[in-house]
Amino acid sequence: MRNSDASPQEHAGVDHILSFFRKLRLSWLLFHFPPRLVRSVYVFVNGFITIGVLALLALVSRNPFVFPSLGPTAYLLFFTPLGRTSSPRNTVLGHAIGLICGYAAFIVTGAGAMPFGVHPGVFWPRILAAALSLSATAAFMVLFDVSHPPAGATTLIVSLGIIAKPRELVIIEVAVFLLVAQALAINRLAGLPYPLWSVPSQIKE
Repeated sequence: MRNSDASPQEHAGVDHILSFFRKLRLSWLLFHFPPRLVRSVYVFVNGFITIGVLALLALVSRNPFVFPSLGPTAYLLFFTPLGRTSSPRNTVLGHAIGLICGYAAFIVTGAGAMPFGVHPGVFWPRILAAALSLSATAAFMVLFDVSHPPAGATTLIVSLGIIAKPRELVIIEVAVFLLVAQALAINRLAGLPYPLWSVPSQIKE
């Protein structure tokens, strides 16, 4: 059942995923299908529910509650929920750093001089903004010990001008909070000791 290359945090998450199916009286799945397939179903269902809820909210409110980097964040929160990068602290602060660095780079370099996708050919301010935002995001995540890889995509979304209005940046961070809240509810329901904020030091990677 276990992969020797997996981390202790992943093992714990996997064990609780399987116990979750037992709680729902779906133990027969464990006898008829490989554990890896059962885990993939767990990730599929929860990913569908959480992103589906946010997509519905985006449709109703006409605001960007769904954006590309939310996908890898959802994967981390449900496949390796006990990992340090999946904690609410790293998720919320990581995306916040990405948003701030992305917007700062977008303004400082003048990348917003023309709307995204309008400028023909190479637009050097936008290239500089992308490089500056990503490097700054990585540096600050290391400095503050809040590693969350999907934040690297968030900062590029902003620095490239795909989503760059201050109001929209606030909505993006709200969407992150909502995703974390859903992950907390679902992972706790599955029996996981998913943290309210940060991962206890004794189980950090």
